[in-house]
Amino acid sequence: MFRPCSTLLATCVALWSMPSAAFTNRAIRAALTSRRFAPTMATKATEAAQQAAIAKIVPCDAASLKECGARLRDGELVAFPTETVYGLGCNAMDADAITKVFEAKERPLTDPLIVHVNGRSSAFELWDTTSQARSALDAICDQFWPGPLTIVAKAKSDVPPILMANTGFVACRSPSGDIARRLIDAARVPLAAPSANKFGHVSPTKASHVWDDLQNEDVWIVDSDAATSPESSDVVCNVGVESTVAKVDCSSECAGRVVLLRQGAVSLQDISECLQKAGLGNQFHVETKTQKTISDHIATVAPGQSIRHYSPDVPSFIVAKDRCDDASELSQAERSFLSTSVIIDFGGILKRWEPACVAYRDLSAGGDSAQAAKALFDTLRWTERVEGAQRVLFPEIVEDPTANDALVLTLKDKLTRAASGTRIDSLR
Repeated sequence: MFRPCSTLLATCVALWSMPSAAFTNRAIRAALTSRRFAPTMATKATEAAQQAAIAKIVPCDAASLKECGARLRDGELVAFPTETVYGLGCNAMDADAITKVFEAKERPLTDPLIVHVNGRSSAFELWDTTSQARSALDAICDQFWPGPLTIVAKAKSDVPPILMANTGFVACRSPSGDIARRLIDAARVPLAAPSANKFGHVSPTKASHVWDDLQNEDVWIVDSDAATSPESSDVVCNVGVESTVAKVDCSSECAGRVVLLRQGAVSLQDISECLQKAGLGNQFHVETKTQKTISDHIATVAPGQSIRHYSPDVPSFIVAKDRCDDASELSQAERSFLSTSVIIDFGGILKRWEPACVAYRDLSAGGDSAQAAKALFDTLRWTERVEGAQRVLFPEIVEDPTANDALVLTLKDKLTRAASGTRIDSLR
């Protein structure tokens, strides 16, 4: 008589009892790769998944990108690298194609998509701006494009509402990555492209990351590892975190504001100085309005606003600064806690706990925010492969208010969201 494995049966029962919203590919993947299964069962599950995969990895040479461009015009999906992270691209003016992106990512329709273009003229085909807003947009585009800055502005009437979460504002960015720019040229349409992962999971910076999340979706994945060909001078995902997002809005013909909605490599001070240089400092008020408590049921004009985002499939926590600074001897209970904890450090803050934890990595031992940002998402995904890990710990990062270091603020924001905003003050 067939007798099902008790752990498999228990996991199936747990999955069946989940609410429908939680019963996703990601939940199933997490369950099937659980360490409660015997290695042979995990191997068989992996082999079966590979056989069932329908995604396709393609090279980044000219012929391949031409095919990818035609695929995008036909309403299909292509994942491609930028200087920030991998994006899951589609024709930004095709509502059916945009729907495929939301379905592949299991992304709520309240979270808008960013449109990728190769220049400001393409962006102004989507933006509906007053002359005053146009002056600010021109100045900001001149200064920061191509590069890791997304600009949100009022949309023209023909922009698909699903792209914008029905807010009437569309986000545009001009990437600097060579592969991304060649693909946009090949597609001959603007590309809507959120990060190429399952919603809420760690953003991808490698083709293998995209494959891990989207192998069962009808997606072509441009392989950045092949970017050593003579046709490409690209260094992909060298920023390593998503773009800064800023909204330009005018309350009248003579006054407006620029609001920073998501932290990235471009800082609020950088934008303010840009407007001052263009003689617009008195006309535009610049402010930060990044949020950490937006519900998935509330529409926003910028992506990445949910409190739980960039999260590995291992419970994650921020260790409060007071506990990070406490150099006292660890108790036996604390050592036991750390023995099943992975530490992702920054600047050696938690280095003294390395011998006690199950695994340890420092994003940058010297506290270099650019180095840390580039390593962040790959390191978060690494924690999912650490045997014996029950949790991930990050130090609370305290920024220097006198320094204009946008990436330190970005690291703090990303780690806070990876931990769902949960901070602990003891190792118990």
